[in-house]
Amino acid sequence: MSELEAIGINTLYILALINPISKVSILASLSLEREDKRVRSLVAKSSVVATGILFGTMIVGDFLLRSVFRVDLYSLQLAGGIVVFLMGLNALRHGRFFEHKPETAIEDVALVPLACPMIAGPATIAACISLSVHQGMAIAGVSVLLALGINHIIMMFSRELGRLLDRFNILGAIIRITGLIVMTIGTQMALDGISAWIASGKLL
Repeated sequence: MSELEAIGINTLYILALINPISKVSILASLSLEREDKRVRSLVAKSSVVATGILFGTMIVGDFLLRSVFRVDLYSLQLAGGIVVFLMGLNALRHGRFFEHKPETAIEDVALVPLACPMIAGPATIAACISLSVHQGMAIAGVSVLLALGINHIIMMFSRELGRLLDRFNILGAIIRITGLIVMTIGTQMALDGISAWIASGKLL
């Protein structure tokens, strides 16, 4: 596999974990309640914070896990997979990834839940650490930047996308389908973690 192919595949993988469609319904509702300028500022702030979190974990995440917390990468993969599975299950059952409360300050939404955990969540963090360890910082870094860039563009046009999807009454269906995909990704992450644990020879 060439580097370009690896970057393309990894970008799609990270983008699926970030799951831009999960942001559309929240940002679309915010756009109706607040002026567009504040919403654009929220999107920019959440993207910058999430980028810092993901690149920070790629640089020092593996060291912190192994040397400070004494945690192997497969444990993070298993835990992240379980969390992602539950998020996908919630979306599949209830048609939403996160329930936004209208009284929540827009500045708070930018950090939690948008930046973390909806962009830089446990699964995305685990995937970024794994990619940087197994494929190198260059490929991992470019893939993450591309995925974050695509996600940022989608969030910027969330108002228009929300209106379009609502017009055809398909937003709920898309969220549920995406939830099923997210559940599948979570299951695969957990299985990869279990497989790595078995291969490590650390079975009790």
